Amino acid sequence: MKKRHELKYMINEADHLALRSRFSKLFSQDTHVGESGEYHIRSLYFDTPKDKALMEKINGVNRREKFRLRMYNLNTDYIRLEKKSKDNGLGRKQSAKMSAAQVERLLKGDIDWMLESDSELILELYSKMNGQYLRPKTIVDYIRSPFTYEPGNVRLTLDRDIRTGLLSTDFLNPELTTIHTFETYALLEVKYDAYLPEVVRHAVQLVGREQTAFSKYAICRKYG
Repeated sequence: MKKRHELKYMINEADHLALRSRFSKLFSQDTHVGESGEYHIRSLYFDTPKDKALMEKINGVNRREKFRLRMYNLNTDYIRLEKKSKDNGLGRKQSAKMSAAQVERLLKGDIDWMLESDSELILELYSKMNGQYLRPKTIVDYIRSPFTYEPGNVRLTLDRDIRTGLLSTDFLNPELTTIHTFETYALLEVKYDAYLPEVVRHAVQLVGREQTAFSKYAICRKYG
C-alpha cells in the first residue's frame, strides 16, 4: 500500500468559504457527497490505558499508528475499522468492513468473535486489545467537504464543526450528545502521492496560514 504525504492547515470561517468556492471550480467533488457537498463523519478512536497513541502524536514520534472505527452520515450499514500509520511524515491507511452487530459486541467487551475473522486488520486489533489493552476511547464528529484531483492522486478535505463525545464511546447512538471543541473553525487537509501538482499548491495558499500537526483526536482528548 502506498504511503502518502499529508499537509494540514488550521483555517477560519472566511478561509473555509473562500477555499470551498475555489475548490469547487478547480477540482472534482467526491462522489459520495449529496447536494450539500458535505457529509458527516463519526470516528471512535482506540488507545491504551497509558494513552500510547495520544502521547506518540503529542511527542511527534516518527513511527506511530492509531486504530479507529468510522461511519458516514450515521449510516450503520457502512462501518469501517481503520488503521492509520505514520512513518517519517508519510502516512498510509488500512481498512476493513465491520457490521453494526460486530461493533456493538466489541463495545460491550465481547471480542472473541474477532478470532474468526478473515480480516488481517480485525485480527491485528484483537491482538492489540489483548496485548496492549487497546480500548475505545473518544468519539470525534465533524462535517467534511471533500474534493479530488486525479494528477498526483490528490484529495483535499475541509473539516468543520469538530465535536467531541466527551467520555462516551456510544458510537452507534445517533442521538449522542457532543460538544464543539472551539479549537479552530475548520481544518484543511491535503493528501497526495509522489508530487503535489502546481495547480493544487496555488489553490491551497492562504495568507498567514502555516502548516500544522493538528490532530482531531488529540484535541478531543482534552475533553476526556
